[in-house]
Amino acid sequence: MSSTIDRRKLLKTGLLMAGGLPLASGLFNGVAARPALNVCYPGMDDLITDESAILSAPVEMKARLNANENPFGPSGKAKKAIEDALAKSYQYPFMYTRELTQKIADFEGLQPENIMMAAGSSPLLLAAGMHFSKTPGSNIITGDPSYEDLPSKATRLNTKWVKVPLTADYKLDLDAMEKAIDANTSLIYICNPNNPTATVLDIEKLKAFCDRVSTKVTVFIDEAYIDYLPDPRAATMISTIKSGKNIIVARTFSKLYGFAGLRVGYIAAQPEMIRKLSLYTEGPNSISATSVQAALVSYQDQDFLKGALEKTMASKSFLYEVLKKEGYTYVPSSTNFVIFPIKIDSRQFVTEMNKRGVGVRPWNFNGKNWCRVSIGRMDEMQAFADAFKEIS
Repeated sequence: MSSTIDRRKLLKTGLLMAGGLPLASGLFNGVAARPALNVCYPGMDDLITDESAILSAPVEMKARLNANENPFGPSGKAKKAIEDALAKSYQYPFMYTRELTQKIADFEGLQPENIMMAAGSSPLLLAAGMHFSKTPGSNIITGDPSYEDLPSKATRLNTKWVKVPLTADYKLDLDAMEKAIDANTSLIYICNPNNPTATVLDIEKLKAFCDRVSTKVTVFIDEAYIDYLPDPRAATMISTIKSGKNIIVARTFSKLYGFAGLRVGYIAAQPEMIRKLSLYTEGPNSISATSVQAALVSYQDQDFLKGALEKTMASKSFLYEVLKKEGYTYVPSSTNFVIFPIKIDSRQFVTEMNKRGVGVRPWNFNGKNWCRVSIGRMDEMQAFADAFKEIS
């Protein structure tokens, strides 16, 4: 009991590295989107993280649908690689992280110098938040709402957070984000597909944006959910890096690959940017021997990825039907989660779902209360349906 309390206290008050950064970043946006830009400063305390959402839920859950995990993974090959790696796990896995870096670079048509690995994408988001906050008075531009890990950490280093409301169809407003750039803007952060709205940008429009805007300011594209798109290779902005643009692309094994607990991720960027960000992170040295060898056999395992995607789509279709039958609308999803407006306070809704053994996430924007549901196994989706019908 005391260890749980200590962990929750650490979430709120703990420090990470220099500068007083919190251990976990925020996702809950308690301020509704507005037609004007909303600039956020340090000291915000209305953010809910994946960790705090999970720790606050009941220990015994019928459906863990509050963290955008892939409940179907990792693959059988990955599990076997972990077992095989245990015998030599007393050795530093330098050769394997180098091999994985080369494998990714070869697939993407880049050089190893364009890639930096880490234990998930979170340490790399933190590194970017620290680097792009070093100039006093700087600001970071994001959509509102969007994934808040990087900008929320940057605010702890006195960087201003400029939030740009979404379009009417809940997509990132690239035109408005470009107009928000000023002399103090150090970074534009784009999560595509976006979290929590699960919407995706037009590929050609985003490429044109990156080509144009990166001449003025660095653009960070977080592609955590790109593997859920029909053609990830066509949708990725890694092509802009190959053409020499000032772009950072983040990828993770935490979603479709099922590595949320194994922690493997990477960024692609120009070699000079990789060198700059490496000052703020342990990079590949933070990945365990078991995780990196699991990633080696999992990377671009198309049979596994296709199977996991098909099961995700089946569960998502089931969720759509449940919502329709109960008279609810939803934002069409390009990811492994769905967001929809609810009729009661979002935190109250989450509390009631937790009482019924189902974990979901609350949001509030555009003057509405919202619920975000991660896609789970079919038995978890049925548990959601049963609980939802009782309180909808």
